[in-house]
Amino acid sequence: MPMDLLAQVHAFIRRHGLLAPGDGVVVGVSGGPDSLCLLHLLLRLREEYGLRLHVAHLHHGLRGAEADADAAFVADLARRWGLPATLVTRDVPAIARAHGLAFEEAARRVRYAFLAHVAGEVGATKVAVGHNGDDQAETVLMHFLRGAGPAGLRGMLPLTPLSDYRLLEPLREADFQDGPFPAVDIIRPLLETPRAEIEQYCVEQGLEPRFDRSNLDTTYFRNRLRHELLPILETYNPNIRRRLQHTAEVVAADYALLARLRDWAWEETVRETGPEAVVFDRNAWRAQPLAMQRALLRAAACRLRPQLRDVDFVHVENAVRVARDGDTGAQATLPDGLLLVVGYDRLTVQGATYTPPLPGPTLPPDVEITVAWPGLTPLPDGEWSLQAEELSEWTAEQVAANPDRWTAYLDADALVPPLLLRTRRRGDRFRPQGMAGHAPRLSDWMVNARVPRLWRDRLPLLLSGGEIVWVCGWRVAETACVSAHTRRLLRLVFRR
Repeated sequence: MPMDLLAQVHAFIRRHGLLAPGDGVVVGVSGGPDSLCLLHLLLRLREEYGLRLHVAHLHHGLRGAEADADAAFVADLARRWGLPATLVTRDVPAIARAHGLAFEEAARRVRYAFLAHVAGEVGATKVAVGHNGDDQAETVLMHFLRGAGPAGLRGMLPLTPLSDYRLLEPLREADFQDGPFPAVDIIRPLLETPRAEIEQYCVEQGLEPRFDRSNLDTTYFRNRLRHELLPILETYNPNIRRRLQHTAEVVAADYALLARLRDWAWEETVRETGPEAVVFDRNAWRAQPLAMQRALLRAAACRLRPQLRDVDFVHVENAVRVARDGDTGAQATLPDGLLLVVGYDRLTVQGATYTPPLPGPTLPPDVEITVAWPGLTPLPDGEWSLQAEELSEWTAEQVAANPDRWTAYLDADALVPPLLLRTRRRGDRFRPQGMAGHAPRLSDWMVNARVPRLWRDRLPLLLSGGEIVWVCGWRVAETACVSAHTRRLLRLVFRR
């Protein structure tokens, strides 16, 4: 058994490229059978790979004297085996309460932060943890019960870049890292090894691991799966744990392909990205297959909320339905304060309080500005100004080919000075070019012209003689448009 397990783990390491010659490896050692077996195996591989091993142990501030004894056991083990060690204590229950996290989740985050910190301190490139095949089966089942997508059903991966664990950033109480975490990889050499084989290895090698009584506490979700649900499932299929591991392997490979396709689709469908919003081209997103639509929305949510481990099926399906079938203004709720909002030609995944920026000048309400004609009129935001100038030479083709929505050409003789800029008011009407003099309510026209709702109260309007002659950025009025009878041309240009 010992040689067989060593060969099995060695083959797994080679197959997944977990170690390279000369690697510095921080080994997370709790004192239990998994981490003890892992450390012992890495010691046996140390000469072949030229490894520099460093033991790391985190006391979670729980279990009192038992946890103290675990720490003492690991310290003594490292001393006897001639390995450097770092042991620290953190009040994980207090951190969990401060962040509203379950203890299991807080412990996981703090533990990875600690291991990353140690890796940075000792110049290691790898962090080895003792997750085994049974842990993998429990993880897949746990994610399945929570409604996870492919990212969750992959379970744990043999190798994960630490940069994927961006969820560590909020845990400043842990106080492990002043700057960014080092560029290291989390490796799991025992991920295919059943727990029973690990325990047998410890017996045959004379290892005496510690026993953590909290692993029997079924108030923890994972322990309930381990001690209650999986034994029931084994009455249906005695190999259920191995089947769940196989599921993880298959989904992980499929997910890798989907991720490559998703990255391509992201470039094709995303118009804008920022810290507060991801904007998709509505038609381009709708043209994607259903699996890709789901993947893109999941990716957008995880980009905006890196601490999300997954986005469950119900949230994704509701968002897909709204994005596909919803009218302009429809919304769908996503986790962690995110919304999907349907626009005229875009789909935006955003925070609930996000206000999309107007791609041009804005005015505050109840402000009226006299426009210098000719001349330069600064706007109150200090960023934009309006340049007004009469052109002595121009052509109809020049006017018709105007490529800039923030430039307008008006018939100067049709205008009554002074020209004014303001935002919309109740009762405003607008006589747009091309509607044969018809003057609908401005609010109705804005809806039909697909002016985004959040922009309508901030959009500048140009008035002449009390009449709106330009809804800036959108349309010129019929009464002021350039025609074959125009003699004098006024060009208005908003400039940054």
